[in-house]
Amino acid sequence: MLSCVQRYQGNYRIRQLSCYDQFLAMAFAQLTGRESLRHTVTCLKTLGPRLYHAGFRGSTARSTLAEANEKRDWRIFSDFAAVLIQQAKPLYAQESFGVELEQAAYALDSTIIELCLSLFPWARFRH
Repeated sequence: MLSCVQRYQGNYRIRQLSCYDQFLAMAFAQLTGRESLRHTVTCLKTLGPRLYHAGFRGSTARSTLAEANEKRDWRIFSDFAAVLIQQAKPLYAQESFGVELEQAAYALDSTIIELCLSLFPWARFRH
């Protein structure tokens, strides 16, 4: 991940939330089915000191995570996903999962964001 971060200067002038911490928080949200940043941060805070064992270096504020998601270059995580897929391919070559591995990257960003229709009338997804 370090080379992906360096390529796009992801940690340049960052004081609080590194790319690695952002990745851990967003991976936690994706893998545990969290629906919002608030829900993600609340769950992370309830785990407290046990997060250290998962690689988290400290607590994450919702506003900090939101700002990182907004401003940090998405290509960092796209490149990192490609690196992980390349590493996983030989490991799962004999498994049925190995065939589906190439398409698995598309599922990382497939969540639906529900918007308030009174604020966003253009976002009609469900009737």
